Order: sequence, then C-alpha cells, then structure tokens
Amino acid sequence: MIALACSLAPVDAFAARHARTQKPPHPPAVRHLPYPELELPFQISGGQYAPVAWSGIAGWSEDDHLAAYKAFRVSCRPISAQRTPPADPKALGTSLRDPCQIAKDLELSDGLKAKAFFEEHFLPLRISRLGEGEGFVTGYYEPIVDGSRTENEVYKVPVYRRPSNLFVRGTTQSSAGLPNKGQVFRKIGRRKLVPYYDRAEIEDGAIEGRGLEICWLKEQTDLLFSQIQGSARVSLDDGSTVRINYDAHNGYPYTAVGRILIERNIIPKDQMSMQKIREWMEENPNEADELRRQNKSYVFFREVQLSDKDEAVGAQGVPLTPGRSIAVDKSLHVYGTPFFIEGELPIESALSKTPFRRLMIAQDTGSAIVGPARADLYFGAGLDAGKVAGRLRHNARFVILVPKSLDPVARGRKMPVPDDRPSEKIAKLFPQIDPLKDPKNAAKPPEVTAATNARPVAQAAPPSSAAVPSPAPAVQAAMAKPVPLPEPRPKVEAVSVKPHQRHLRRYRHRR
Repeated sequence: MIALACSLAPVDAFAARHARTQKPPHPPAVRHLPYPELELPFQISGGQYAPVAWSGIAGWSEDDHLAAYKAFRVSCRPISAQRTPPADPKALGTSLRDPCQIAKDLELSDGLKAKAFFEEHFLPLRISRLGEGEGFVTGYYEPIVDGSRTENEVYKVPVYRRPSNLFVRGTTQSSAGLPNKGQVFRKIGRRKLVPYYDRAEIEDGAIEGRGLEICWLKEQTDLLFSQIQGSARVSLDDGSTVRINYDAHNGYPYTAVGRILIERNIIPKDQMSMQKIREWMEENPNEADELRRQNKSYVFFREVQLSDKDEAVGAQGVPLTPGRSIAVDKSLHVYGTPFFIEGELPIESALSKTPFRRLMIAQDTGSAIVGPARADLYFGAGLDAGKVAGRLRHNARFVILVPKSLDPVARGRKMPVPDDRPSEKIAKLFPQIDPLKDPKNAAKPPEVTAATNARPVAQAAPPSSAAVPSPAPAVQAAMAKPVPLPEPRPKVEAVSVKPHQRHLRRYRHRR
C-alpha cells in the first residue's frame, strides 16, 4: 500500500477528487477491473499539478504568442517526421503529435491566431515539485571565445572530441550525442573496463597526442564555461568560426564551482554569478586551477556545421530560439512541450526584478536540470547574453501546456472507485468478529466436527437494549449469528515436474 500511495501522489487533486465523487456509468464493470488495466490520470513523477484557467495565468494575454508558436513549429519537425514513434513512458508520451500535425500545415502570422491555437489544442496545468508552490530557473547561453586551429604560445588549451576508448553501455562510437548522466568507462584491452579519466588527469595530458584536438583556446576558464554551457562559437585567428556542441562526458557528476566559492566564503551567495566566477579566476590563476579540478566532470565536443547566423542546436536536434527555448529534465518531460513561466527575474540588471511572463518550448536538457518544475532559459550567444544568464538563480511559477487528448479530468472520471463504506448502523448490526479472537471463546477452543470439518461459529451476546433500539425480527436473527471473517486461503504446494515428464507432455501435445 505504501508503494501504491507514493505512485499515485502526483495525481492532480482536482481530477482525483472529481473521480471519487462521481459515480461511474457502470459501477460493477469499472470497479472490478484488474489493476494492470486501470487507466490512471496524467502523472509526472515527483510532481503535483492543478488545472488553471487561461485567465488565471498572469501575463498570458500580453505575451508574444507568435514567437512561441514559431519555436513550437521548429520542435514539431522531428516529432511529425517520425513514421512509427516509439512508446514513451513519460507523462505526455507521443501526444504532441496531434497538435504538431495541425501546426505543420498552419502558417500563422498573427499573434491572436497563435494564442487561439494554444488555447484550442492545449490545457494549462500549474505544476511544481510535490509539496512546493514554485519551480526554479537558471539561465544559459552560447559563449563566444577566441581560438586557433593550431597550438601555439597563445592558444594552448585543447578542445577534445570524443575519444575512441570512451565506452557507455548501450551505445556505440557511431551514436551522436551520448547521455550526459550515468557511468562512463575506459576500455583496457578487449574486456577490462575502468572509470574514465577525470578532469585533472585529462588536463595533465592523459589523452594528448592522439589527434583528438578540434582547436585550441587561450584559457582553461574559456573551456570550462564552454563545457558548462554545452556549446560555443570559437572565433579563430584566421577569421573563420568553429561551432562546437556537446558530444559526451567522462562519467563524473558535475560539481558547481560557484557553490564551492560560496562555501569557502569567497563570494557571497547573493552576489554569485558566472561573471563573478570568471573575474575571481582571472585574479587568482593558481587557486583557479585547484578550484576547477574540484569539478571532475569533463565534456567532449563535436564540430557542427553552422554559420555565424545560426543558433546553437539543443538536445532535441533543432536550433534554439533565444528567449523561447528552455532546457528541462528529459527523464520527465518531452521535447516540444510548451511551458509558461512567470517570475520576477534580474533581466535588466543584477538588482532588478523584471516581470518575466513568457511561453517557452522545451528543446534542450542538462545534467543539473532535475525536477518537474526546473528549467534553464536560453538567452542566445555572446557576452551580453552571458551576463543575463549568469545571474539567474530564482524561483518561478510553471504552467505546463498539455495536449487535450490527455485531459486529466476526463481521464480521472474513468478511475475505478472503491465500494461505499457501510453506514455506522449497518456496521453495528453486522460486526466482523473473528471467533478465534473472541475473548468469550478464549477459555474453550472451538471444536472441529467430523461431519462438517469446520469450526462452529460462536454466538455473540446481544447488545444492550439501552444502547441500540430493538430491531426488526429479521435483523435480530442477523445479530444472533454475526458474520465471521473468511478463512485464510490454504497454502498449495507447488508440484514439481520432472524434466522427462515435461518433455513427454510437449511431445504428446505435438501429436
């Protein structure tokens, strides 16, 4: 029962309450369905949600819905292109295919029509972690760093592609983009697997000289921030640009260097930002090496063919849209899901509380993005975008837009409800008494007769006339013989079948 209660905890309170109070159209058929066939309402592990009216979402009417619609259509391309989509265990599953098929042929150029599209094909649910009222947002961007195709005195920090001896179970070297979580091994010989090199070992040259270098950067700090963001634009010294994207990691969990600086009382928590971290590392290069190596996680990149005008590509495989794309927990959410995010964020300055009311599209993920109401907001490329993204660590309210085919209230009506509890009067008239536990029978154990091979039912004393009014004769007869508890099911020993007997049965069956 405890496990079942935990699994049902995220179910929307409104839908579940509605299901409990409404009588199903055919009670016997619904109540007695086997458990595997139950169609439970919409669920997100570790989350809670409640229906909300469009008018109840602050800033919904004022948003630029056309910009959100364009970003949504970008996500719909790979969703609609799947001929036979695989079964997805996440809450939304493959339900986004329905609105995506409609958006595929619907070229909109008007914000009001885009707003009507979302209201017609989606249902808004306010969502948060179980027991909490708000979610949490951070920001990310695409760094622009200087680099070179050749190593020299200025550019001496290598950017590595995925090594051939890096092994992740269930994947091959031809797999594009390995998971950003989980164990990663290094192959020694044909069979032996050991943990891959950590950051310190790689920086000390564990994989150098193997032709894995894509390019070289000036500082380790440039590489660290490119790895944290998952992509970068490298402006080469010959005037060209190299675009790099996340491809694999070394298997160690990410350790936030900012948190270490806070714990060491170097930078106050209320002043923490990526810009502050960079400034401190530039002023303290020796201490920066030790701090950086506290984060054993290391990211390998791949070179992507994008122009300077193209935006970075997210984990969904589509270009990100600044101000409209977010990274979410991919173990819970489906790429392409719209989220409306409300909050007061330091967009204009570090101390400002700029109202942020915007419809965003889930198109990316990250190892630090965990939970049902957790998002990383993408702000674009360059220094200005990095300043805004670097100071975001704030609470916000989340509304997830669910395709109408997953209406949790409608599905909640199909949930089987338990049989009604008997009234207090009926419970008194028909007490459930175990004869073996009746104190009146404790002195004399019940006899087992040869005729019936069953224990006789003990007689219960009639209740006091002062406590209960005199019932009808039929009821008095029922009181005279209280209903006993059912006997436990006898234990049936398994009958072992010898191998040759099983073989003979199979042979006879074939004949």
